[in-house]
Amino acid sequence: MIHNPILRGFHPDPSIIRVGEDYYIATSTFEWWPGVRLHHSRDLVHWELIEYPLTRVSQLDLRGVGPSQGIWAPCLTYDKGVFYLVYTVVKAFYCNMYDTENYLVTAQNIHGPWSEPIALNNFGFDPSLFHDDDGRKYMVSMVTDHRVPKKYAGRLVLQEFDAERGRMTGPVKDIYRAETIFLEGPHIFKHGGWYYLFSADTGTGEAHGQTIQRAKDIWGPYEMYRPADEKRREGEAYSILTSRHHEDILLQKAGHCDLVETPEGEWYAVHLCGRVSGDCNPENAERFPGARRYMLGRETAIQKMRWTQDGWLELAEGGNTPREVVEPPVHEEGQPGLSGEFASEDCILYREMQGDVQRDGMEGAGQPGVMQRDRQQNAIQNGGIRENRGRKTVPENGTSLIRDDFDTPVLHLEYQSLRIPMGERYLSLTQRPGWLRMYGRSGLASRFSQSLIARRVTEYHMDAETCVDFEPEVFKQMAGLILLYDTDNYLYLHLSHDEDVGKCITLLKAENRKYEYLTDYIPLEIGRDVVLSLSLRGTQVQFSYGFRGEGQQAIGPCVNAGFLSDEACREGWFTGAMVGICCQDLTGFGKHADFDWFEVRT
Repeated sequence: MIHNPILRGFHPDPSIIRVGEDYYIATSTFEWWPGVRLHHSRDLVHWELIEYPLTRVSQLDLRGVGPSQGIWAPCLTYDKGVFYLVYTVVKAFYCNMYDTENYLVTAQNIHGPWSEPIALNNFGFDPSLFHDDDGRKYMVSMVTDHRVPKKYAGRLVLQEFDAERGRMTGPVKDIYRAETIFLEGPHIFKHGGWYYLFSADTGTGEAHGQTIQRAKDIWGPYEMYRPADEKRREGEAYSILTSRHHEDILLQKAGHCDLVETPEGEWYAVHLCGRVSGDCNPENAERFPGARRYMLGRETAIQKMRWTQDGWLELAEGGNTPREVVEPPVHEEGQPGLSGEFASEDCILYREMQGDVQRDGMEGAGQPGVMQRDRQQNAIQNGGIRENRGRKTVPENGTSLIRDDFDTPVLHLEYQSLRIPMGERYLSLTQRPGWLRMYGRSGLASRFSQSLIARRVTEYHMDAETCVDFEPEVFKQMAGLILLYDTDNYLYLHLSHDEDVGKCITLLKAENRKYEYLTDYIPLEIGRDVVLSLSLRGTQVQFSYGFRGEGQQAIGPCVNAGFLSDEACREGWFTGAMVGICCQDLTGFGKHADFDWFEVRT
């Protein structure tokens, strides 16, 4: 069976395709670098992270973008041997006039290399590319409106894309506009002679849902499907998938779907969702008063679908409520790599730079037989990111890395950095073999040059640990273990130096730009490696520290980390909690810290 969410932790806005027997999902990455997460599966159950498509600053420049800006809602499609990826780079949000730049990159192989971006139109965010069976291509997106008041609550536009000339062409036309129901994240599909407009409705919070419309002509007019729903209230969207009337189920915020058909003709929809933490905003909160908090961010789930006799799409089990457990696709018995459960020795892996690449996952999809040296070069171009040694299985939740001993020349794909690639100016895995050397750069509020790598928090039960060798000389030099949502919200256990205490450790809390040290400056012995750890239980987190080879002791109080969530952060509210390691040197001298390992267990 498929157990939702299939991509746990911060993986919103999923877009899915199938090429042959291979499935790929693209998800939003916002201000985190590299841009756009890609996961691969052969059975819709087990998912593995593969190379990022946006790995060069020439493709994606995120310097200066605010929290939860950057890459929004990528759409991955495939046509005649070419992969197409359209996406929005948001440069201005939380304001009156949004800057939403839309781009297209292409590749003949899902593993790259991906092209330089082509600029599209910028009417709004969430672009989607549709390949019609007559060879023509169209881009649909939502429309932002800076007017006060807005002329329409929701608006979608369509324009043709000229693939040969690499540019938008022809008129831009409205295909949906309404005074009450807001739509975004649109996709167009063709089935049974109809064009279907598949769109997210009602924002991305707990009222989120998914609608479907259809027309005989791609330009419309589109008819809205109105499924029977006894819980629907006046003015609500006609959602074929939503959690809005079921606050007690696991998968909340369901919506923003994309569709895929299996080789056997079964249909599935991937969608974003969220698992509530149990905490709520205060009733007097400036934003979203009393709202439930979702510390893990928006995740990816999947539902089995069916077509009705009159040509509409609905959940295979009826109703419009997302299921936590879903029936997997039907496959031929004994076909390798397609069973519902993998034995570890039977898993199909992408094993780069080890001389044991078993296949490229691209049968009939452009460039079969990708050579190991090409994959190695691509990994190096991806900002020094690769799959870690010792991985033996393709996991159900898409996360494979547990402990990283930094004994490989490039970082594991699980890590992302804030806004910029971690080149030699920021870190090295070769200066001290078996260690990650991180050079201190800007402070944690910087939107330009932080030395920080992090990975997603995927469960409300999580332990993290790292060992650091760091000898700071002044208070402006820091390094340690961080639990964060964005540049304004984090808990940071770090080593530093105090004029009175000398080398020391302390715990800093930042909540919407309010800063508080939760401990005194506790002295540390010079010349000894320090182990830093945290334990998250629900939203309660306890930090600890100790010297290598000795026991751990708690530092500071048990902290409610629920403020590291979509609803609690004042500026950014579209990503999710991350856990990582970082180093700062506000003197400008680039003092380095060496990390021996980083481990995350759930």
